[in-house]
Amino acid sequence: MDMRPEPFEPPAPIPRTVPPSKLEIIRTVFRNPLELWGEPSYTLPWIMTSFFGEKTLIVNDPGLIKYLLVDNAQNYKMAVVRQLVLRPILRDGLLTAEGAVWRRSRKAVAPIFTPRHAKGFASQMLAQSQLYAEKYAGADGAVFDIGADMTELAFAILSQTLFSGEIATESDSFADDVDDLLHTMGRVDPMDLLRAPAWVPRVTRIGGVRVLEKFRRIVRDTMDERRRRMERDGEAVPSDFLTLLLRAAGPDGLTIEEVEDNILTFIGAGHETTARALAWTLYCVANSPHVREAMEAEIDRVLAGGADPVEWLDLMPWTRAAFEEALRLYPPAPSINRAAIADDSWTSPAGERVEIPKDVTVLVMPWTLHRHALLWQKPRAFVPERFLPENRQAIHRFQYLPFGVGPRVCIGATFAMQEAIIALGVLMHRFRFDMTEATHPWPVQRLTTQPANGLALKVTARRPASSIS
Repeated sequence: MDMRPEPFEPPAPIPRTVPPSKLEIIRTVFRNPLELWGEPSYTLPWIMTSFFGEKTLIVNDPGLIKYLLVDNAQNYKMAVVRQLVLRPILRDGLLTAEGAVWRRSRKAVAPIFTPRHAKGFASQMLAQSQLYAEKYAGADGAVFDIGADMTELAFAILSQTLFSGEIATESDSFADDVDDLLHTMGRVDPMDLLRAPAWVPRVTRIGGVRVLEKFRRIVRDTMDERRRRMERDGEAVPSDFLTLLLRAAGPDGLTIEEVEDNILTFIGAGHETTARALAWTLYCVANSPHVREAMEAEIDRVLAGGADPVEWLDLMPWTRAAFEEALRLYPPAPSINRAAIADDSWTSPAGERVEIPKDVTVLVMPWTLHRHALLWQKPRAFVPERFLPENRQAIHRFQYLPFGVGPRVCIGATFAMQEAIIALGVLMHRFRFDMTEATHPWPVQRLTTQPANGLALKVTARRPASSIS
């Protein structure tokens, strides 16, 4: 592998060397959980520790991860703290539902996200990316908040592909609304750490109630409008995600409340992960000239050849590698939280035995896993070369989990990868993104890994729109 001598190291918390006090744990988890983890989390295969008197197993060994999330996944339910944070927002959406409710929802939405079906969205993804790129038309060094822009672009793509452009909202302030929702509702409250019942008020989230209700109104208005169309137009309505869910409602399927929860999940969170990853990719590439040159040459060649956008994912290995490396450094979902239903154990190939008591919290954290010293060369550096086709075999299936793994693996992974490569292809063909003196992002964990302080980049035109067929 061609490992550059001084690859870019994007900002990230330095691992702690001294254990935090209980009060410091509460403050750090509320402020930014990514700043909590100490050196052992980045250097040891697993750690049994304790938070507020409750045992917690932090797991970074790929073999143990496979056992926990795949081989014996039925013994592990969603962790209490995770549900206390997410359920007030998403209720019984796909990310938070469990048991029979989760199985109903997964069955209902699966058909729209098969790889074959997802590929059918490529032309719409291209059209929305081209339309959004006009925002930068004529740019000659103007500065934009790329974090907010990618939220808007990803929302436009999701709205058009899964909802046929019929989400009942104006997108002018949508990025601000998402930031507001995640800032107020998507963080751990001290009451969560103390395992207080859900009915106990979370003072830190009181300000988020208004924006959450706004999102709920958007969902209800969207559902009502589509139902009216279904009654009026019958089979002529779009056969999209929204129609699919509404048709799945009934005595033997989803409740109308579960339909609402799943629509909110995909509107509020389904685009957010891709948006954040796109912004981090453009930021890292702006700091890596040799990567940008390779991507621009590749993108220009593919687009000049007139390839169908459905083929871009396979034809742009450098672009895909850069996006996957950004997903490694800034995983949109930085932690996977489970709790053991019954006593369990696992023995490593070397004979080391791990005891997993009933009710222990299990943390598989892509944030530490993706930066682990035992698993990656230059773990804190942006090195897309590691994801090029000739190097991928060195990456263990269970050391890289940007979309999770096992029964609850992200159902939209294929959709997200295709969307990202098409968006990057359109944007980087027409424009170049550069750093500014004001570009000082800092990764903060809310529901996703967000760039605090915004992500300001300078945009300069490379080619006119007419160069894209």
